[in-house]
Amino acid sequence: MNDINELYQQLLEPSEKLISDIARLKGDIIILGVGGKMGPALARLAKQAVDRAGVDKRVIGVSRFSEEGLQDELNGLGIETYVADLLNDDELDALPVAENVLYLAGTKFGTTGKESFTWAMNSYLPGRIAQKYKNARIVVFSTGNVYPLTPVLMGGADEQLTPNPVGEYAQSCLGRERLFQYYSSKYNTPILIYRLNYANDVTYGVLLEVAKSVKENRPIDINMGHVNVIWQGDANEIALRSLLHCSVPSKILNVSGPETASIRWIAKEFGKLFGNTPEFTNHEQDTALLSNTAESSRLFGYPRVTLKEMIEMIGAWLNEGGKTINKPTHFQERTGQF
Repeated sequence: MNDINELYQQLLEPSEKLISDIARLKGDIIILGVGGKMGPALARLAKQAVDRAGVDKRVIGVSRFSEEGLQDELNGLGIETYVADLLNDDELDALPVAENVLYLAGTKFGTTGKESFTWAMNSYLPGRIAQKYKNARIVVFSTGNVYPLTPVLMGGADEQLTPNPVGEYAQSCLGRERLFQYYSSKYNTPILIYRLNYANDVTYGVLLEVAKSVKENRPIDINMGHVNVIWQGDANEIALRSLLHCSVPSKILNVSGPETASIRWIAKEFGKLFGNTPEFTNHEQDTALLSNTAESSRLFGYPRVTLKEMIEMIGAWLNEGGKTINKPTHFQERTGQF
C-alpha cells in the first residue's frame, strides 16, 4: 500500500506549468463549494501551487463543511475557511471578496422529488454569486450533461454544439450557465464555463465503479457504452489554469480525457488485473454522453495521467484495500433522472 500511496500523492502535486500560471495570476483565490468531491483536492492543489510559486496569495474555501474534520484539515494546510450556506443571503454577503473565484457549488443526485431545491442551487444561486463577485474572474463548474447524447462515431460534442439537456438536473445546469453569462455581459465579468465529465480519483468515479463491479463479479450495464474520463488532479489543474482564460463574453470549455473510452474495454482491463471475467447487461447504443476536448488540449496540453495509468492505479488501490467514498456518478443514466 505504501507504493500506491506514494504514487497517488505524487500525482496530486502541481505541475511546473500550474506553478507558473499561479505566479502570473493576480489576487486571492476563493473556492465556493470546497466541501464536495473535487473541492478539497482543488484547495490543496491551489495552496501547494501558491507556496511553490512563492507568491503572497490567500486560498479561501467556503462550504457548509458537513464532512467531519475537513475544515480543520484545510485550516491546518493554511487554507482559510468559512462556513456558509450560500443560499442564505446574510451568510453569502458576509463572505470575503477575491479576484479569482472557482464556483463548485451545485446539486445533482436526489434531483427527482427535490426539483425546486435543484433549481434554487443550480440556477437561482449562480445569479446571486455572479452579482456578489462581479469584479472577479470566475471559473464556473458545469457539466457535459447540458449536451444531448451524440453518435459515438461523431467523437463527442464540441463547444459549438447547441445544448439540449435531458432532465431537470441538466436543464438546471444550463440555467446556471445562462445566469452567469447574463451577469458576465451586464457587469463585464470575465468568466469561463467549465463543462466537465467525468473526473476520476482512486476514491470515486466511473473507473472505480466499473472496477468494483468487476472485482465483485457484478454485471455491468453497458447501455451507455462509452465515456470520457480524466484524472481528478488533471481536472483540478485545468480549473486553476482556466482562471487566466476567463473572458467576456464568457468562454465555454469542455474538460475530460481525449479518448472515447469503451466501458466494455475498461471492464476487461480491470478483469486482467483482478483475474475475473466481466459480466455485462444490455448492449452498447449508437449514442452516448461524450465531449470533444480538443480546445482544452490546445490550451493546456493532454492530461498528465493516461487512461491506462488510471486503470492500473485504481486496480492496485482496490487490491490493497484502499479507502473509497460512496458517491456514484450514475454514468449509465440516459434519461436524465438523477
